[in-house]
Amino acid sequence: MKKILLVEDEAHVVSFIKKGLTEEGFEVTVAFDGSTGLQLGLNNHFDFIILDIMLPEINGLTLCKNIREKNQHVPILFLTALGTSENIVLGLENGADDYLVKPFKFIELVARIKSLLRRTEDHLVLKNGEADQQEYIYKFEEVVLNDYTKKVTRSNEEISLTTKEFKLLFYFLQNKNKVLSRTDILEAVWGVDYDLGTNVVDVYVNYLRKKIDNNPREKIIHTVIGMGYVLKEN
Repeated sequence: MKKILLVEDEAHVVSFIKKGLTEEGFEVTVAFDGSTGLQLGLNNHFDFIILDIMLPEINGLTLCKNIREKNQHVPILFLTALGTSENIVLGLENGADDYLVKPFKFIELVARIKSLLRRTEDHLVLKNGEADQQEYIYKFEEVVLNDYTKKVTRSNEEISLTTKEFKLLFYFLQNKNKVLSRTDILEAVWGVDYDLGTNVVDVYVNYLRKKIDNNPREKIIHTVIGMGYVLKEN
């Protein structure tokens, strides 16, 4: 049985979600404030976390960031009434995998939970019970990404990336020489299949370029005007 942590301060919303998810076969633990949510999230194993943003004591953005620093794998979804593009981007930038705006349809919440759980399970599965690290290594030019150890190097120099920067590079490496639209990238890296109406993709491509692509003569991430980005030789 999959375990879900729900951090929400509205009792009627908690009752509705907990009842529905329990009927779907999930085990739901509830925290009504950010401090309790942080303690539970850091000290227990959960397969999925649902957070509101406006929470007593510790807000959901800070809570998400703190949990993500300790746990890179657990899927986190924001469920909140704050539905502007700026709020959505803030949520994703602080480590969330998805964002659902209130009021919402319960069937959509369940669909998103199951989709993120499948993606996480596919990512973590190991062949024959043990990891052959060669299966997890992606290379392009002098860039090497190990998806098992989460280590990235260029010209044998280790590069520190944030979670989203790592996912972005991973997606580029999986699609070498293919032009990727901003919508493609949003869906693959942020788990949303709609235009946020912001430049979050461009911002993160620039972050990544500064870390792995700062030599113009060895540039590998290229802008395709009017279409998106492509990873290819200079």
